[in-house]
Amino acid sequence: MATITGSQLICRALKLEGVRNIFALAGDHILPVLDAMADQDFRILDTRHEQAAVHMADAWARITEQPGVCMYTTPGFANAIPGLANALHTESPVISIAGCADARDLGRGAQQEIDQVGMAGPITKGSFMVNDVRRIPEFIARAMRLAFSGRRGPVHLTIPIDVQEKQVDEAEIVFAQADGYRSETNMSPADPKLVREAVVLLREAQKPLVLAGSAAGYTLSGESLRRFIETTRLPVLTEEQSRGLISDDHPYTFGFFERGLNRVAAKVRDADLVVLLGRKQDFTIGFCRPPHVAADAKIIQIDPSPVEIGRNRAVAVGIAGEVSSVLDQLTREAANHTWKDLPWLEELRAVRAAQRAWTENLARPESPMHALFVHKTLQSILRPDDCLVFDGGDFCHFGRSFLPALKPKRWLYVSSLGMLGSSLPTALAAKVAYPDSRVIMLTGDGAFGFNAMEFDTAVRHKLNVVAILGNDSAWGIDRQIQLGLYGRPVATELLQTRYDQVVQGLGGYGEFVERPEDLGPALERALAARQPALLNVAVERAISPRAEAAIGRRKLAARQ
Repeated sequence: MATITGSQLICRALKLEGVRNIFALAGDHILPVLDAMADQDFRILDTRHEQAAVHMADAWARITEQPGVCMYTTPGFANAIPGLANALHTESPVISIAGCADARDLGRGAQQEIDQVGMAGPITKGSFMVNDVRRIPEFIARAMRLAFSGRRGPVHLTIPIDVQEKQVDEAEIVFAQADGYRSETNMSPADPKLVREAVVLLREAQKPLVLAGSAAGYTLSGESLRRFIETTRLPVLTEEQSRGLISDDHPYTFGFFERGLNRVAAKVRDADLVVLLGRKQDFTIGFCRPPHVAADAKIIQIDPSPVEIGRNRAVAVGIAGEVSSVLDQLTREAANHTWKDLPWLEELRAVRAAQRAWTENLARPESPMHALFVHKTLQSILRPDDCLVFDGGDFCHFGRSFLPALKPKRWLYVSSLGMLGSSLPTALAAKVAYPDSRVIMLTGDGAFGFNAMEFDTAVRHKLNVVAILGNDSAWGIDRQIQLGLYGRPVATELLQTRYDQVVQGLGGYGEFVERPEDLGPALERALAARQPALLNVAVERAISPRAEAAIGRRKLAARQ
């Protein structure tokens, strides 16, 4: 009778989910499955560090709405832990697969033995050991279902090497198609009564704000959000996976919801109605409590996870459901009424205009360059299908306050965990997803150091991303906060290192840019280089609004 190995079962189960890209770093405990994959049409993108492999899987999953699969051996799994913690915060359906020593030896001091399942538990939605080769398809199906259900997130599987190598009778194995154990929408339609109540509140509001968060971005299309906004004429701000679902140049959009970077976002304190679309009541909005959100403001919250609704403040209407589907219901109900532009819109537009004037004043061609001059120069040559990836402190905060999100899944930044170093792996995954588009990465010099060696990965796999590194020779935002709170920097000084030469040494294109008149031509050369490229740009040590806000919060807390 025909037999099949555990490694071949892993391959077949992943293929049933449509998985073709594997983000990995080879090691002894996954060599059997890598060997099996080499005989099939998997694309293995091997990195220089396991954390980067997880970041790539994380970004791939968010960009494509497909599972992001990463694989590594036992010590590699230990290296992957930070990436999994980050993926939990990005709400990415990552499937982590690690090998380990023979199952029969575990608990006896086996080779490189650690409690992988226990270690992954707190930073994943689920963590499992697969001891029976026959159950490999079952565990992979369970991992997929869990990763995509409710609020998304990573799931970990440990599959011992002897389980990968073991042969079983193929007739004993049962496979199921993906749509048989998980559906694209796992929520029932919203209660029509709640939908009507929400529309009544929307019609009564004089100063409403719609905030689209991560879970509103579990889609490749922004059509549901766009139809809702165009029907109701309500102002909307987007963040996380929702950036670009509705373009920042739309007349009812007001950019990035980040109160420290976008002055319109700070106006949430004046709103009389706040609509949270897949957006948590977390610290980034002051837990929705006064004075961050007014005491008499009403809240409508729509979320795929019922436990998030009213988590820190009671809501007027709470709807548990898939955000795009609920938006479609709200739009149909709203279409029964006439909607007009509110005076509030002009107030918000005036705030936005004032910030633009502030930006223009800072973005002057001076040496050293202000971060906003760099971002303005980049903005002048951007195309609608370019993908922007941000990572780092003050240099990138200025960029996030200025550079627009024009299309879905093409404006990516650091998660709410604040973990630095993800931009290069994220940019590489974006280039895999968008091979015909330009992928431009913006990073600080501190953040770049975490995964700089992944330029080797970029060169080997011909992933021609372009990085713009703002070099202020410091851990910029932390240095600014130290100066604002304590009057001196401690352990936040760096060198003006020639990171461009590091990239050249790894086989990429690099330039060092010091003068503002040289930046535009250097950008054009980097974009035309047809190889992974980095511009090492010397920038002024300028404090961002985000850092100023952090200083203000800490000083206020100290007085209370």
